[in-house]
Amino acid sequence: MGAQPKRKKSKSRAMQRLSHAAVKPPALVECPQCHAMIRPHHACPTCGNYNGLPIIEIKEKKKKPEAPAS
Repeated sequence: MGAQPKRKKSKSRAMQRLSHAAVKPPALVECPQCHAMIRPHHACPTCGNYNGLPIIEIKEKKKKPEAPAS
């Protein structure tokens, strides 16, 4: 058998350890070209620019055909 704790770990000490495990919202910055919110140090998925240079060629979204009126 392995070693066993000598004393009960208090709720305060256990929760202090778990306080760093919380889910945090992602950091976002504004794209200087299109002003969309993007993750820092990533190419913009909206305009395809990174650091003022076009990196990714963005294809235009296809529009869905509208349903005929009945």
